[in-house]
Amino acid sequence: MTGEWWKEAVIYQIYPSSFKDANGDGWGDLKGIISKVDYLKELGVDIVWISPKETIVSVQCLISKMIAVYKSPQADMGYDIADYKLIDPRYGTNEDVEVLVAELKKRGMKLMMDLVVNHTSNEHSWFRESISSTTNPKRDWYIWKDPSGKDQKGNPLPPNNWSQILGDANSAWTYDPSSQQYYLSLFTPEQPDLNWENSAVRAAVHDVMRFWLDKGACGYRMDVINLISKDQRFPDADPTIVNTSEGAIGGPVQYHPGSKWYINGPRMHEFLRELKREVLQPYNALTVGEMPGVCDVDEILRTVGQKDGELNMIFIFDVVDIDDVPGQGRMAVRDWVVRDLVRPVEKWQSVMLERDGWNSVFLENHDNPRSVSRYCDDSDGFRAIAAKLLCLMQTTLAGTLFVYQGEEIGMRNMPKSWDVSEFKDIESINFWKKSLDLYRHDERALEKARAVLDCKARDHARTPMQWDASPQAGFCDQDVQPWMRVMDDYKTVNADAQIKADDPDDLSVWQFWQRCLAHRKDHSDVFVYGGYRTVDDAATGNVFAYLRTGEKGGRWLIVLNFDGKDVEWNLPENVKLQGWTAGNYLKGKPDKTTEGAIALRPWEGLLGKCVD
Repeated sequence: MTGEWWKEAVIYQIYPSSFKDANGDGWGDLKGIISKVDYLKELGVDIVWISPKETIVSVQCLISKMIAVYKSPQADMGYDIADYKLIDPRYGTNEDVEVLVAELKKRGMKLMMDLVVNHTSNEHSWFRESISSTTNPKRDWYIWKDPSGKDQKGNPLPPNNWSQILGDANSAWTYDPSSQQYYLSLFTPEQPDLNWENSAVRAAVHDVMRFWLDKGACGYRMDVINLISKDQRFPDADPTIVNTSEGAIGGPVQYHPGSKWYINGPRMHEFLRELKREVLQPYNALTVGEMPGVCDVDEILRTVGQKDGELNMIFIFDVVDIDDVPGQGRMAVRDWVVRDLVRPVEKWQSVMLERDGWNSVFLENHDNPRSVSRYCDDSDGFRAIAAKLLCLMQTTLAGTLFVYQGEEIGMRNMPKSWDVSEFKDIESINFWKKSLDLYRHDERALEKARAVLDCKARDHARTPMQWDASPQAGFCDQDVQPWMRVMDDYKTVNADAQIKADDPDDLSVWQFWQRCLAHRKDHSDVFVYGGYRTVDDAATGNVFAYLRTGEKGGRWLIVLNFDGKDVEWNLPENVKLQGWTAGNYLKGKPDKTTEGAIALRPWEGLLGKCVD
């Protein structure tokens, strides 16, 4: 397999609103990021990825605070962009981006930007022109359709029955009374979808990409890039029947997911090939696509195959979708077993290595809850141990590794004791509003809905970064009100305490991440590029074990106990160990037997070197 700089890189995702406030307004900003570049370098980061910043909306008044990486009115936390070439002045300036690029470059690091071009803000100049008149030259830069008819009261009906992605009780179409037409807005009414069938739109997107690459960005994470091509017939979606089983919230359904007609649409690969030819190849740009809803192996390899693929890699969501209820979207919960985690890991590790594709390795991002709360035990007794278990797994899997802010210190989900008003994300707000509308007088159903928020809300990943034990966790000045509540545990769970930890027998979560990242880089032929095989005896039960093999670095065994109690695991006779080199319970080498039955403590992880 061919070596590439971006394959071996450690990419650190920053959610700017929650990272570091430097200007005293309670929101993170670019100068805050610049102030923490040395922190990231010390951890072992190579590339900093900045996501668009999003909005805060209160349930009571639905008022948006406007601040973003790109200029944005913040209807969906910065994913509604009003100007692709301008940093919102309350967030920083374009010059701040240039300073950040320069500071990263001094330390041998790079900057990756977010690209959100399936849709814009309804305040973007393109859309303002488009909506101004049916004869405006930019009218067909967006997707406009006539009503499908009228209801019994004479009100216009949407062109089809597609539901909104971030509010499935609503139509994906927004009506414009002045022209008496609808425009497609898959996510929110404030995010009209661009019409990629129009070559002028594609040329404008290419121009935007060149703009930031010329300023020193090394590439892009491409937001929902597989939604850019829609089936031009715009047919109705198949009706869905939503029930209340397995954590879902039921009720009457008027609109239905139309993803069949816009995920990996008929011209998507054509559009991506053009993007690669016109922009990506000339700049040798790094690309990672967010492509939800795609599971077909051959279709994914068409996108990320190392020979002819359009992108370097994509985010495959099988692991982070582990507790989704099939057919009922993100905001529903089901129980899972360890085998449900093992299956997608072994599938994609094997597929990409055997068929010359490339993986992204991650457990957290801005759209998912905290990993230690989701996959393990975030109680005070096991949070640190469990966070290190997940670190050991991720740093020993093949692919480009992504670390999300706060993951390196084991940050956890918001407490269940917090009031529902602490949830600020538009998806959470729409979900709770829908639940109140349906079940205002049904206490059990509302408890069920709240349990879904406690488990799945995107807000969990967006609480302010916990830098130290000072008031507001060092995220902002102590007399400043942060945009989102700081977690109650910041005095004991913070970066400063973990960096300075000097326990002679143990490593903090941060120190463990630092050590594992360094070990991964020192043995990249094994852990980045090497072969993968699940140990057969790990196919059942709560222990996940696998072998990684490199041409130079030999063979290594990773054993992970995804169980909150002591277990005994039998080392297969055909796996011979020289010794255990690391574990998540002790700073030094684990004192464990290298043959036969191995006693594993709750959430224990081990790394061993095999006999060559």
